[in-house]
Amino acid sequence: MLVARDNRSMRGVVLFVASIAVFASDMTITVAQLVAFVQSTIQLRQPDRQVAEYLRHVHLTDKLADRTIEDLAGQGAGPKTVAALHGLRDASAALPAPPPPPPAPVVYQIPPPDSLEQGRILDQVREYALNYTRQLPDFICAQVTRRWVDPTGFDTWRHLDTITTRLSFFEQKEDYQVVLVNDQPVKDLPLEVLGGTISAGEFGSMMKDIFAPGSDTRFEWERWATLRGKRNYVIAYDIDQEHSRYHLIANRSQDIITAYRGLIYIDKETKTISRITLKAYGIPYTFPVREVTTSLDYDVVRIGDGHFMLPLKAQVTSRRGDEATRNDVEFRLYRKFAADTTIKFDTSDEAPPPKK
Repeated sequence: MLVARDNRSMRGVVLFVASIAVFASDMTITVAQLVAFVQSTIQLRQPDRQVAEYLRHVHLTDKLADRTIEDLAGQGAGPKTVAALHGLRDASAALPAPPPPPPAPVVYQIPPPDSLEQGRILDQVREYALNYTRQLPDFICAQVTRRWVDPTGFDTWRHLDTITTRLSFFEQKEDYQVVLVNDQPVKDLPLEVLGGTISAGEFGSMMKDIFAPGSDTRFEWERWATLRGKRNYVIAYDIDQEHSRYHLIANRSQDIITAYRGLIYIDKETKTISRITLKAYGIPYTFPVREVTTSLDYDVVRIGDGHFMLPLKAQVTSRRGDEATRNDVEFRLYRKFAADTTIKFDTSDEAPPPKK
């Protein structure tokens, strides 16, 4: 299959598609531009008769082959369009063949660390994860959770609510206090009362459970990645149900523990964790929640005179039948904890609907 590969070809496609309803004067194009144009009309479901009429105003600079026409017909070009392409084939029979496509770019794969180095990396990260909360200062921050629901499962997301929580971390313990719901102040409102999907444990619980000796976690090299401009090791992990401590709670009363797996992104220079993903699996068929995934990002945050790797954002998605929910969580305004520390809470900058 021939595909337009240069900017001139793509600009030509845009112009063709934009003017498909207007039969302009004759135009001379390459076979590559012709193929890209016909493919675009197939994707946009342009009327077959209209496309064929447009092609009658086209002249080619190189030879159109039967194989190219067959490929376009197989992709969905209509019979009138195919007939017009046959006319272009005949008219271009004496022209030179199209130039070959440019060679694919050479991609140099960075080899993974050898098994000994991978073991050393995991040992360093395990020590980091198990001692993570001990390294953190006492602080407070704002956790802003925007919750969305898609009742159809077809990306018809609508905003459900925005919950702003005062999160304090004191003596290695987390405390969540809801202060705003949809920008309206609330008092003494536990997270559980709000219903829907909620999450906690971003400040160390997830990474600690993955590396805890009792989790019997299986680790495997996945790939290299670049995250926020920094090179990262990516390690896959898997924890079976027998050793898991991951709870799913539905309808406030149904509580199960499931197996889960995911990826750990590790900063190559600092050997700190910069992202964790999680996907529950082996959920019983009778349980209301069918799917749960989490992605948690960490980044360097200044608190007082120090810099610490702290949660930056998180995304939690779940599905019940056709209905999907998504929480977009941001962590803002980190401050060193003190009895008189205050935060001005403001969530007026609404985020756009989530993308699939």
